[in-house]
Amino acid sequence: MMQDITICDEIFGLDPTGAIFWRNQDMLLIADVHFGKVAHFRKYGAAVPSKASSTNYKKLEEAIARHNPSTICFLGDLFHSTLNNEWKLFETWTQKTKADIILISGNHDIISPHKFEDLGIQVVNELQIKKFLLTHHPTERDGYFNFSGHIHPGIKMQGSGRQSIKLSCFYKTKQQLILPAFGNFTGKHILHPSENDTVYAIVEGEVICLS
Repeated sequence: MMQDITICDEIFGLDPTGAIFWRNQDMLLIADVHFGKVAHFRKYGAAVPSKASSTNYKKLEEAIARHNPSTICFLGDLFHSTLNNEWKLFETWTQKTKADIILISGNHDIISPHKFEDLGIQVVNELQIKKFLLTHHPTERDGYFNFSGHIHPGIKMQGSGRQSIKLSCFYKTKQQLILPAFGNFTGKHILHPSENDTVYAIVEGEVICLS
């Protein structure tokens, strides 16, 4: 189940895949997919199951099917490393995708922008739309609300006894919203919200406000 929130009079749908659907722009925002990470680690001997890569594509197709966006904007770290055998999978996916694709470069996006542009993907350092600033790294700029990734935000929930669970989350402050990492092989950075912050955790296919 999604969670709709309003920011600067615009409606944004927080999707349980970790994406955000910006209704008025018909745009899907996605951060930190890290395609190619599985192949990168397997290349160096890590015992990572190869199906971990296909899970990311299944999530992506789920979000696209639900919202049918005209534009998909990746907020950085789309491809984890240098070219590897997962690039062919990515090429195939882009060829089948009808939406326009924008990549805001992240620190892991070290592949030449020309490779993305050859696939019809627009590559930029940031994107300004109305009162909103879209970046990879969390950025504060006067007059703008910032959507970003990079942090891989998570929240730790403590149960009875010593039980605890770490959940991916959307992390919102007064002028900023940090998206969870979309990739399933990325890890989480546990954040400690203040009383003025809002956390939307992803729990078993639902987005739940914990603040």
